[in-house]
Amino acid sequence: ILHDKQKNNSELTKLNLTISQSNGYDIEFIWNGQEYELVVDMSFWEQPYPVESFIDKVAQQYAGEVIIGESQKLGFQPIKYQQNSDGSNTVVLERWNENT
Repeated sequence: ILHDKQKNNSELTKLNLTISQSNGYDIEFIWNGQEYELVVDMSFWEQPYPVESFIDKVAQQYAGEVIIGESQKLGFQPIKYQQNSDGSNTVVLERWNENT
C-alpha cells in the first residue's frame, strides 16, 4: 500500500492510499475532504476475492482500529487482537486501577 500525501490550495495535507495491481490498474482510496472513496475499475479487478468482501474486510479492520483507539483514550491498552476462523475478530483490552 502506497501512502501519497498531497497538499491542496489551502495547504491542508490529504492522504490517498493506493494498492498496486500487477495489471497497472491500481485500487485507490481518495480523500474527498470528509471521507475516503474507493476508486477502482471493476473490469480490471485482480484480487482473489470479490470487491464486496474486500470492502467488508476494510470496514471490519477499521472498526477494530476505532475500538482500540477510543479505548486507549479511556486508559485501556490492547493486549490481544485475534482473527478467528469464522472471520470475526476478538479484541482484549485491559486497564489497571492506579488508585490502589
